[in-house]
Amino acid sequence: MSEIEEIVQGVLAGDRRSIAKAITVIENNPEKARRIIASIYPHTGKAHVIGVTGPGGSGKSTLIEKIIREYRRRGKTVGVVAVDPTSPFTGGAFLGDRIRMQELSVDEGVFIRSMATRNYLGGIARATKDAVKVLDASGRDVVIVETVGAGQSEVEIIKVAQTIVVVFAPGLGDEIQAIKAGVMEIGDIFVVNKADRENVDKSVMDIRAMLQLSNKEQAWTPPVLKTIALTGDGVAKLIEKIEEHRRFLEREAGREKAREKAETELVEAIKEKVASLMIEELEKEGEFESYLQKILRREIDPMSAAEKILKKKLGGC
Repeated sequence: MSEIEEIVQGVLAGDRRSIAKAITVIENNPEKARRIIASIYPHTGKAHVIGVTGPGGSGKSTLIEKIIREYRRRGKTVGVVAVDPTSPFTGGAFLGDRIRMQELSVDEGVFIRSMATRNYLGGIARATKDAVKVLDASGRDVVIVETVGAGQSEVEIIKVAQTIVVVFAPGLGDEIQAIKAGVMEIGDIFVVNKADRENVDKSVMDIRAMLQLSNKEQAWTPPVLKTIALTGDGVAKLIEKIEEHRRFLEREAGREKAREKAETELVEAIKEKVASLMIEELEKEGEFESYLQKILRREIDPMSAAEKILKKKLGGC
């Protein structure tokens, strides 16, 4: 049995070490990663994937910890992919969630993995989608993805999660204003955490007012909840709303959302594959370096260079 086959069998059996190996391969070896995903893909699609995003300081990680505990209390197995920012100077990541959730990581029903964004825009790591598939195939009932921060670029989570929870904290009015054109439009459930602070009701009203300003017609009306993650207050109600949204998707919009997700993944896969093959061919012929030097000398701009390459390779298409 090959190494990949052994990893795949272990993942499908729910073996924690195999899950960890599979995600490590996905992060570091694209060729082997493709083989793993191809093998486990028929076994995916059963877990409910929850995306948790929001401004820094809103208490996402502490809230996720309490969500995990509540799901475990209900007998559900949980996988977590916590995406941490990569330092632009060292290339390293803080990976603080692994430390914060260390106590939970000894529970056989919980698997937690931190991943660095490696400067990939959109709040999630490039390998996040495949890591979610691994956890799904391993038999986890729920997979939680925590993104980096929040802002108009942090909407990639919609391509991964079925239910998106946006977390705020009182006093973050400016942040709400800054992200209303992005995350406010993709949230399925809004949470004002740290509800023991002042101005919590104002924050709730601000969010509801912005949701009402949206021109988008929705069959699902996003609820706005209050939680205190440190004590667990409001977490049980949050789980109920997440489960309610899951049932809504199964009943109303699941197929359409699944189709949109599959279409996005296919388009991105085609783009990535075509770009990879074309760059590889250009490098073999020495053309890549030639165009690169022309760009450096300001003889041609990158977009015009790309157009020239495509016309040449695709016969004027």
